[in-house]
Amino acid sequence: MTYKIQINDLVRDATADEIAQIETSKAEAEARQAEAEAKAQAKAVAEAKLAALGLTTEDIKALGLGGN
Repeated sequence: MTYKIQINDLVRDATADEIAQIETSKAEAEARQAEAEAKAQAKAVAEAKLAALGLTTEDIKALGLGGN
């Protein structure tokens, strides 16, 4: 993939090092997003299990398990 770099009014093709840095940053951002989504999904599953046991939102918060 070709990336363009703009510095002031100058637009040029990115160097190999710049492309590597861009792709690394992009992969790290995607990994952080996936981790956040997995964490939110795990929290929802855990809260659903606690709710299935008959615990209310207030009960969950009283146990220190609810972050909201």
